[in-house]
Formats: sequence, C-alpha cells, structure tokens
Amino acid sequence: MFNLLVLLAERLGIIMLLAFLLVNTRFFRGLLEKRTFKTQIWLTLIFSLFVVIANLTGVEITNSKEVITPLILTGLPQSDSIANTRMLVITSASLTGGPYVGMLVGLVGGLHRVFFGGFSDYFYIISSVLIGYLIGVWGDKAKGDGLYPKTFWVALLAFSAEMIQMSFIFAFRGFDLVKLIFVPMVLLNTIGASLFMEILKTYLSNERQLRAVQTKDVLELTNKTLPYFRNGLNFDSALHVCQIIKEYTNFDAVGLTDTENVLAHVGAGEDHHIAGEPVMTDLSKSVIAKGEEKLAYNKEDIGCPVPDCPLTAAIVIPLRVNEETIGALKLYSTARSKMTVVEENLVNGLALIFSGQLAIGIAEEQTSLLNEAEIKALQVQINPHFFFNAINTIGALMRVDVNKAHEALMQLSVFFRSSLQNGQEKEVTLEQERRHVDAYMSIEKMRFPDKFQVDYQVDVADNVMLPSFCLQIFVENAVRHAFGGKKKNNQILISLQPVDAAHFEVSVKDNGNGISPEVLETVGQQPVKETKGSGTALYNLNQRLQGLYGSKSQLQVITGKQGTEFKTILPLKYKEGAN
Repeated sequence: MFNLLVLLAERLGIIMLLAFLLVNTRFFRGLLEKRTFKTQIWLTLIFSLFVVIANLTGVEITNSKEVITPLILTGLPQSDSIANTRMLVITSASLTGGPYVGMLVGLVGGLHRVFFGGFSDYFYIISSVLIGYLIGVWGDKAKGDGLYPKTFWVALLAFSAEMIQMSFIFAFRGFDLVKLIFVPMVLLNTIGASLFMEILKTYLSNERQLRAVQTKDVLELTNKTLPYFRNGLNFDSALHVCQIIKEYTNFDAVGLTDTENVLAHVGAGEDHHIAGEPVMTDLSKSVIAKGEEKLAYNKEDIGCPVPDCPLTAAIVIPLRVNEETIGALKLYSTARSKMTVVEENLVNGLALIFSGQLAIGIAEEQTSLLNEAEIKALQVQINPHFFFNAINTIGALMRVDVNKAHEALMQLSVFFRSSLQNGQEKEVTLEQERRHVDAYMSIEKMRFPDKFQVDYQVDVADNVMLPSFCLQIFVENAVRHAFGGKKKNNQILISLQPVDAAHFEVSVKDNGNGISPEVLETVGQQPVKETKGSGTALYNLNQRLQGLYGSKSQLQVITGKQGTEFKTILPLKYKEGAN
C-alpha cells in the first residue's frame, strides 16, 4: 500500500504541474470567471485531455494484486485494474465548470478507461458520469456567492467523489482491490483536488488584487490627466498624458493620435513614431476608421512599416466623443506575455474616462462661445462634492470588495460620459436621462447602502424628449436635501405620465421632511448662492423649462410633512426619426 501511495503521489505531481502551467496561460484564466456555453465547451475539452492523461499515467494492478509501473500504459488486460488520478480531474472539472462539464469529462474518462481495458469494467462509465454530475451540483450549492467553494468543501466533495467510486469498485470488483487502493486513492485524490482548486483561486485572487492596485492608479492617473485633456487633444496635452500613462502602467510605449497624425509617442519605438507625422501602423488606421478596439500579439498584426520596430503586442482603443471617433489611445509592449486580461480591462477603462475628459474640454470650449453661458455651464458641470465623495467611496471599497470598487469606477465613468454628452444637448431622450440618473444613484447607494430607494412609473416611450439633466437635478436635490438625518426608508418616485395627446407630466416626489415656507418662496424663482444648496440648479432648470416650452412648463413645487414633489408639464416630442 505504501509503494502504491508513493507511485500515485508521483502521478499527482504530473497533474499538478500541468495545472500550474495551465493557470499561467491567459486563455485559460479567461475561462474561469464567467460560466457561458463557450467557456464550458473549452473547459470540457481541456479537462478531457487531463482525464485521458490521468488514465495513461495510472498504476497497473494485476489480478494477483501486483503493482506494475510502466511509464505510459498502452493497454490493460481485462483482469487487471488501474489506480490513477482520474477522480481528481473529474472533481476539478465539476467544481470549475459545473455539473454538465463534470458529466462530459466523466463520460470521456469512463469511456477511455473501458476502451483502454478491453471493454471490461463498464461500470466506470456510470460511476464517472454520476460523480461528475453530483460533484458539480453539490459544488454549486457549496460555493454560495463565491466563484468556487471554500477549501473545506472542496476536500469534502473530493472525498465524497472517491467514496462513490470505491462503492462501485467494491460492488463490481470486490473488497480485496478496495482494501489495496482505498487509502492511497482517497488520500491523494482528495489532496490533489484541493490543491488544484487552490491554485486556481490563488491566481484569480492575485489578479483581483492587481486590479485593485490598478484601480487606485487609474484614479490618480485620471486626476493628473484631466487638466491636459480639458485643453483638448493637441500635441502638448497628448505628450503630457502619454508620459503620465507610462509612469502609472507597465506598458513599454504609449501613444495618442487624432484621426490622421501622431500627437505623441513615449517609450519604445519613439525614434520612428514621431509626433506630427501621419499614423503609420495598419492597426491604428483600422481602429480610427472603424471606431472599434483591436488587439495585436505580433508585429504583423501591428503593421508597422519599420522592420526593426521593437513593438510586438498592442491594444489600440478609439477615443470617442458624441459617438464620433476623434483619435486613438495606443499602448504597446515589447513582449506578448505582458499583455494580460488585466491590461486589457485597464485600457478600456482609461479610454472611457479619457473620452469623457475630452468631452469636458470640448463642452467647455463650446460653452464659452455660446450666449447661453449660465445654462450651458450648468449642463456641463460636475458637482465636485459628488466627484470626490465617489473617489473616496471607491478607495474604501478597494480594501473590502474589489469587484464593487471596479463597478463603482465604471459607473463613475458612465456618469461622466452621460453628463458631458447630455450637457451639449438642450434635450435628450428619457432613456439617456434615465441612464444618467441610474449611474448617479448606483454610486450614492454604494456610499449609503439601503438608504435610498428610487422607483419609476413611466407611461411614455423611452425616446420621448425632455430637457437634459431634468430628472437628475430633481433626484440630486432630494438626495442632498430632502431626508435630513434619516438613514432608511428614503423613497424617491419618478413619474412620467401623459396629460393629453400633446403633453406629459414629469414628477419627482420624495417622502422627506418637506421645504420650509421661507425657502419655498425662492425655490426655482431666484438663484441661491450657497455651497450646500441646489437653488441655482433648480432656478436655471426653471429658466430653461420656460425658455424652451413657455410658461406652461414652469416648475411647480408641492411640499408638506409627507415630502416634496417637483412637477412640470412638457410637450410630447420624440427623437428625430421616431414616432
């Protein structure tokens, strides 16, 4: 039994080495976090290969209980058996890919084992498929909200898988074989499955920690690049931005272009990627022309005409403002291995934020040229208190929940972009305004869990037009002023209802403390110059409502002990080209 234990430990080492090599591949790690049909197919193929290897590297046990250890098993007499790590692979497949992956891998392992042994011991097919399904189902229940079960549950499930297998062997091959293989196979396959899953969880955990660090860097990077992007996309701003990005990332070169020329290139290849000259790589030209992100993993895909260019991998992302591509952000590496999923996610986040920052600059430039200076300033401004509170919230979340921190960062990007895009339009669709409000509230709810509840009652089409920021101003006013010290049961109801064939009513109602009579007289009627108030925003909105639609649409305020309601009547207009 001891010799068998040592021999199986060697086989376990082979599987663990393969597992270590596997999780170091970018493609495999990309299959682990989301269980889709495509990822399940790939996991089935990968683990099927593993289960065949487990059979081929097994230890042969003769009918007389003699242990034979060929390097690779090429055949098996019907009277002999194999001690192997097949259950380890099936258990790992079930826990990683779910019951259906486990069943298919179990089927492959069982069929191969039966075919390998001259079509004897058909019960291995039944036991392997059954174990694959059961461990997958039990594993999904044991993992709860996590990606995989905890180590204790993994070990218990692996032990259960071996016990089921031993029951089949006892029923079909007798107690003598079970007595010989029980301890080595149960012990090593249980340990092996636990180690396999720990390797997966460790690598995923390290990747998430790296994302947390990068989230912090993105926030600092965003803060440093904002002043330059607000001046527009030009040679000077592009150079400073590229230098900042290279400082905060691991890329070997960073570049920015407009639609035709290189604006800046910092790092490897800067001797021939020169500011002011036309974009030369085929990859960048394609991204600018199509407005779609592209990745390259070799020189040929990058398409640089200079033969000795050191750049061998790249991510190129379009910079878009108002649905129009105005340039490209290019990040290069001199080795393909440096280009991981983390880098891709980082670049996507940067491109989204940079596009928003560029929109700020464009919006501010346009605002300075408009006669409606006060109104346009309102449309493009972002509340600094909200912004810094959001940054602080993301920083706090990074210490306790990386996924929520990442989600908050993405919502902040959505809020930025919708603020700036909507700010350049007098009217936007209900769908656009609602997206902006939802992004704002998602961040507020992360700051104050369970404090606010926002509900919609909408009986108009999503493409109906209303003044930009109309709903957001009402909702923000309620969030900041309506509820005082109340920490729960703070409700905001957003209602859009038809009034007649040509008009609809917009109403935002809260169940807060109401507005005092002294303040009520001035709400919406005159600007309030105070840092904690939103009277200026309400005043400007009221001015816009009347300027766009006439006195019928002026702001109405109804308040009392049960809360406050802001209402306005708007004409039923739809986005051009829609009914």
